[in-house]
Amino acid sequence: MKKSLTKIFIRVLVAVLLILTPQMSAIDIWVSPAGSDSGPGTEEQPVLTVDAALRRARELRRLKDPRVNGGIRIILKEGTYPLYEPILIRPEDSGTESSPTLIMTEPEGQAVISGGVHVRNWKRAGRNLKGFPEVSRGNLWVADAPSIGGRPFEFRQIWINGSKGQRAGTLGDGALPRILGLDREREEFFIPVPDFDPRENGGLEFVIHQWWAIAILRVKEIIREDGMARITFHQPESKIEFEHPWPAPFIDKGDTLNGNSAFYFVNAPGLLNRPGEWFMDPEKDKVYYWPREGEKLNEAEVIASRLEQLIIISGAPDNPVRHISFSGLDFQHTTWIRPARLGHVPIQAGMSLLDAYKLKTPGTEDKAGLENQAWIERQTAAVEVQNAENIIFSRCNFTRLAATGLDFFEGVNHCNVTGCRFRDIGGTAIQAGFFGNSATEIHLPYDPEDEREVCHHIRISNNLITDCTNEDWGCVGISIGYAHHIQIEYNEVSHLNYSGICVGWGWTSTLSCMRNNLVHANHIHHFARNMYDVGGIYTLSAQPGTVISHNSIHHLEKAPYAHLPEHYQYIYLDEGSSYIRVLNNWTEKDKFFSNTPGPGNIWKNNGPQVSEEIREAAGLQPEFRDLLTEPD
Repeated sequence: MKKSLTKIFIRVLVAVLLILTPQMSAIDIWVSPAGSDSGPGTEEQPVLTVDAALRRARELRRLKDPRVNGGIRIILKEGTYPLYEPILIRPEDSGTESSPTLIMTEPEGQAVISGGVHVRNWKRAGRNLKGFPEVSRGNLWVADAPSIGGRPFEFRQIWINGSKGQRAGTLGDGALPRILGLDREREEFFIPVPDFDPRENGGLEFVIHQWWAIAILRVKEIIREDGMARITFHQPESKIEFEHPWPAPFIDKGDTLNGNSAFYFVNAPGLLNRPGEWFMDPEKDKVYYWPREGEKLNEAEVIASRLEQLIIISGAPDNPVRHISFSGLDFQHTTWIRPARLGHVPIQAGMSLLDAYKLKTPGTEDKAGLENQAWIERQTAAVEVQNAENIIFSRCNFTRLAATGLDFFEGVNHCNVTGCRFRDIGGTAIQAGFFGNSATEIHLPYDPEDEREVCHHIRISNNLITDCTNEDWGCVGISIGYAHHIQIEYNEVSHLNYSGICVGWGWTSTLSCMRNNLVHANHIHHFARNMYDVGGIYTLSAQPGTVISHNSIHHLEKAPYAHLPEHYQYIYLDEGSSYIRVLNNWTEKDKFFSNTPGPGNIWKNNGPQVSEEIREAAGLQPEFRDLLTEPD
């Protein structure tokens, strides 16, 4: 890591330790990729795994060893720490206000917590590979699929020398084709005839652009007839795709908007036609890759992501995890398997539908005009926190991840995420709050009797979030559901496919647990690259006391497949948004929107006329701007 980041990190770490342990010195437990879990955990004889270090810390606290009075520091020496299962942090691992637990990298070191496995022993593939296109012959390399316990495992991501490989597909082969029509009763789409052999479809997937979300459907069959092709899909996603009303595949019947829904195929050998693409043959347990210019596979580091999660912090309402900090760590290499097993049809912000349908008779107790019902699950997260207090992430990197980066799932309060970098993430970077589940319909206002279930008092500040949503285009930079007192400030959020910062859930003006959230002085730019019905800052539902202020928002992209090409906003108060103040936000255009809002919203001094001082002060504060230039 660069010296500038090291100096800042040391200053932050020293400041934290001085505040938390002003009179005591912490006990250190050292970890190294060259260590042994039977060792004492000293700097000279470190343990091998973070699990072993946590167990030692747990035992020191259980036995009330006086050496922990000043706290415990688990210090990871430079190197990579591959996991065979997620690290579970329990209530018994908790620190206290005067004796916290800090899990950190050594000064000037880079400690990588990885859910990946190396793919080794690459060789040039033969020229006459069955099923691959003519253009790829002589360009492909092949390796045995990585295995665990003697068995190959399923994965959807690989990285070559840190750069993400693209699964073989039609995305990038030119303008995306459009669906021609659909039959909801038969659960079929009609599409142009593909220019590859549909019989070689194996694990072929069909990805369709649907307003503000994409759907990933596993292909069952493609049949050519009458100059087009009829395509069907596996269950359960087929039923959900053709029953759910929002967001649905779009047909531009009058040819007056921007055409029917666009789509692309992915994951078939016949689609591997460009450098940077790869395909895993599950029958032969082989991985094929076309190297990019300068990549030498016999020398490269190729990593396939295996685990969906790296760290799970899991307490209980009556016994939360408390006072644990993470500093300077790198979280890398996760996968997200759901689309390969169940498909993925989301409602919004990457939330997968478990069931959804249109009501024959509209209306619910909360919303007289509601015409649909839906139940969801959320994507997995590399780091998940639930039922915890005083958890801090400082100067950590979340990179090369398949779904969510960091998720404050439920029952989380008084936590901080400061000075972290989120880059190359397939889904949402940071997420917090309740969004619904299999037992709670998503349009119901959420206000539980037990306040301990609610996420609140979480500060997300001075983080760099960029190149996220790069697999699920409908995800966002920062996503907050039902929660209160969430403080989002001085972040830089950029290069996303949908919205930048979203606060709220439920599409309802009924009062709930949401209140007093703050979105202040963030720098949001280069977003809406592929999806519309979008906002640089986007809200849903009633949230009294919420303030959106002093943000800078620019470079809203022209999404090529948006059905309504002008339906983009810099700040967007969507359904039920109520009691929200929108003040002094600089945007490059005067383009804002409220869609069936509730009462009590105040707009004041927003647009390109806002002062340069406000525009220039938004985003990373000076002591964190090294995040823009430091390497991963």
